[in-house]
Amino acid sequence: MVGKRYRIILTASQEQELEQGVKSTPDRRLRARCQAVLMAARGRARHEMAQDLGIHRTTVRLWVQSYRQYGLAGFPIQWAPGLQPRIPEEWAPRIVAWVKGGPASCGLQRANWTYAELAAYLYQQTGIIVSETTMRGFCYRHQSRPYRPTYRYLRGNPQRQAQARDELYGFQLRLIHKRSPFDKLRVNGEKLSGQGTPFVLNPSPLLRTGLSKYGRR
Repeated sequence: MVGKRYRIILTASQEQELEQGVKSTPDRRLRARCQAVLMAARGRARHEMAQDLGIHRTTVRLWVQSYRQYGLAGFPIQWAPGLQPRIPEEWAPRIVAWVKGGPASCGLQRANWTYAELAAYLYQQTGIIVSETTMRGFCYRHQSRPYRPTYRYLRGNPQRQAQARDELYGFQLRLIHKRSPFDKLRVNGEKLSGQGTPFVLNPSPLLRTGLSKYGRR
């Protein structure tokens, strides 16, 4: 049994326009509409077009009728509005300021924000309940990161690094001085003995005077 056919006559410009739409559009739904009209103009049966395009026969009829009345303007692609954001956009500048200023700017005794703590603080200020995942997505959309970069030794202050080394070496020397000379110690990965000369890696000039009393020259 031959299915019902939809006869539609296209001009050369209309056919070229539809073929261009099939080749160029990134939207597969618009491409399927153009293909349906081209198939109808070439005499394809409705059930064959529906089977090839993976749609219902009624949808084919509606597409062809819409093109016959309005042309390509009759192929509107309507997107669902989706869920409303849980965090209103008017609060976005304030939340971004919280993230940039850190918890200290909000009077909190914390070093860094977490998504969970940021969501809890938002609830305290506004009464808006959001999850940690929702807050993570909000920060990602607004290019805000609540974590500060991890401290790296190479990026530190050279003077403070030298001071830290001196304090560490001083602690090691005091430990050697208090222990028995026959106890074995480990300083900077080197196993030491009280009978020998203590070895310290790269001491600062201020510390060399303190090392001399323990046999280092």
